[in-house]
Amino acid sequence: MARSYQRREPRFDDGDDDGELRAERRPPPRPRARKKPRRRSRSLFGSLMYWGFTLALWGSIAAGGLAVYYGSRLPPIDQLAVPKRPPNIAILDANGELLANRGDTGGAAVRLADLPPYVPKAFIAIEDRRFYSHWGVDPLGIGRAVVRNVTGHGGMQGGSTLTQQLAKNLFLTQERTISRKIQEAILALWLEQKYSKDQILELYLNRVYFGSGAYGVEAAAERYFGHGAKTITLSEAAVLAGLMKAPSKLAPDRNPEGAAERAAQVIAAMAQEGHITEAMAKAALAHPARARQDIGAGSINYAADYVMDMLDDTVGAIDQDIIVTTTIDARMQMAAEGALKQALDEKGAKLGVGQGALVALDPSGAIQALVGGRDYSESQFNRAVSAKRQPGSAFKPFVYLAGLEHGLTPESVREDGPLDVKGWRPENYSRQYMGPVTLTKALSLSLNTVAVRVGLEVGPKTVAKTAHRLGVQSELQANASIALGTSEVTPLELVAAYAPFANGGIGVQPHVILKVKTAGGKILYQHHGVSLGRVIAPQYVAMMNDMMRETLLTGTARKAELPGWDAAGKTGTSQDFRDAWFVGYTGRLIAGVWLGNDDNSPTKKASGGNLPVEIWSRFMNIALKGQPVAGLPSGAWRSENAAIPEEIAKPIDDLIGLFTGEPQPAPRPQPARNSPALRPPAAIPGAPHEEPPPVAEARPDFSEPRDPPQRPAPPPQAIDDLLPPEDIPTVGSIERPRQRRGASEKSVFEQLFGGG
Repeated sequence: MARSYQRREPRFDDGDDDGELRAERRPPPRPRARKKPRRRSRSLFGSLMYWGFTLALWGSIAAGGLAVYYGSRLPPIDQLAVPKRPPNIAILDANGELLANRGDTGGAAVRLADLPPYVPKAFIAIEDRRFYSHWGVDPLGIGRAVVRNVTGHGGMQGGSTLTQQLAKNLFLTQERTISRKIQEAILALWLEQKYSKDQILELYLNRVYFGSGAYGVEAAAERYFGHGAKTITLSEAAVLAGLMKAPSKLAPDRNPEGAAERAAQVIAAMAQEGHITEAMAKAALAHPARARQDIGAGSINYAADYVMDMLDDTVGAIDQDIIVTTTIDARMQMAAEGALKQALDEKGAKLGVGQGALVALDPSGAIQALVGGRDYSESQFNRAVSAKRQPGSAFKPFVYLAGLEHGLTPESVREDGPLDVKGWRPENYSRQYMGPVTLTKALSLSLNTVAVRVGLEVGPKTVAKTAHRLGVQSELQANASIALGTSEVTPLELVAAYAPFANGGIGVQPHVILKVKTAGGKILYQHHGVSLGRVIAPQYVAMMNDMMRETLLTGTARKAELPGWDAAGKTGTSQDFRDAWFVGYTGRLIAGVWLGNDDNSPTKKASGGNLPVEIWSRFMNIALKGQPVAGLPSGAWRSENAAIPEEIAKPIDDLIGLFTGEPQPAPRPQPARNSPALRPPAAIPGAPHEEPPPVAEARPDFSEPRDPPQRPAPPPQAIDDLLPPEDIPTVGSIERPRQRRGASEKSVFEQLFGGG
């Protein structure tokens, strides 16, 4: 019992691995030593390098994939070719001065070697300073642009090289997308492999857009500064290079301040890069370029448009740059534009005239000035060649010419008195009559009733044929009112039809193109003198010139002033003063003026004898300055026809009386002259002249050529009061409606005289 307290009971030791039952206590196990944490083997910089490399690798793979994908959407590289530059048409005046460029580019291509050295350097300095060192894509430039865009220093930068910009202009659209930028880079690398740096730069300067429809540096120089790129100044080159940032926003003719500021940046960049000296930079900044403001709105564009219309029929399709030499005289063109615009600015609103046109030809039909409207920038419609309007009394010379060719003379006498043609009663503007007058007097004062009588004597169809023979192309209505110019014509064809009076009777075809050649000098077309042949016999030319001289001396155009020149012409005003005309000529130049409104609304009594004559005089005095004075064709014409006016007039008056009910005039005395006689030379236009003499009861004495006295009439009217609207006169203020008849219902009167 005593030893029981020493007994040890057996127990299981948790630490016994073999499961053996032990009776003794095991010593406690030693505590295990804790493992020390490992030290990081990579630094933060190393991690960044690792992940940066990983991302760059995957980015390169992705970029390569995108490049392959978008590159596959381009044409095969071996089939790529620089698109052919659209052809340019350079239009020159008769003296070789550039008038305008036409075509998609607006200017011809120029060689890099022909440009001043600072021109390409200006573009390199501001657009791509590393142009000669990169391979088409400039990673440093892109990086610099990214930094500046992020920091906001230096403005927004694009990072595109000149080669990339050229690739975009040649092959791609202007959209701003990732796909387009990738394709742009691919094409830039291809261009760098295929062409030299200078070739790329030359292509660039001839293809990029400069705003205002100008593609290429030549077109831009002409557009903004009025001269070619070969003579461009340093300050002008800086302006053009600055346009690449925003061609429309920085155009020097619309935003001169913005263009000047950008040009200063270009000059500073050129100096910084060593392309120009500091002295050159200071001089360029001291004399900034000034854009020419009137380019694009001048009237020369009307002439250039007409040249393009004629060119289609002259040389056909155009697939290369060509040079067109025209008949236009730049000095005359400017004079025509100035005369028309000044008159309309000063008096257009007062007279209710909104538009006008002026055409000038030399006696051979060569167009020397052509103004188709008041302002080309507001309206490009060419009224000189396309607007058909009633010529009014400006058509009467063809009526009187037909009369002369049928036996009348300038001294033949006809009655200026009431006339009733089947209910139509033509009247003079004053609604008063002068009684018996010579044809010369009737034409110079634009007496309507006499013109109608002459037209009826020869027949309206004969009048129409005469006008067509002289060059009028438009359809003419062969009825009694044709004598008053009621059929519409264009200013160009009317002026051309007057040319035979100035050149001795030769019909002309108006033309504007003298020569067409390629940029390399190959002749594609050469104008050879072509006429319509003789259309007026010399004696009738002399008669008509004698008659139309009086229009400027004592008639409706007596306000015309052309000192020292022998001139003639005719005024015209259409119904309700809708159209006002004057066509006048010398031995050197034929010019016609039309005024009116595009909507054919009446003017405020603008007639051929006021504003058109004023415009014509102003233009002709400038156009003829310095030219040798030349007289009009004249000569002796036999007056035996004038000696027997009654043999011509009496039967016709009797016949007209049968249908009109007009009293037959009493027989007039015969003149006692049968020998050839010369018309006394006309006074110099602009010299003092007297008003028409008072009317008297006595019949005319034909022993000397003079205007016949008149029977008692109201007091003499001032010449301006006799300026007619040359319309189809009406009774009172109510116009008689015409009754339509079938073709089989023509009267004997119409069958005899060609009315229809």
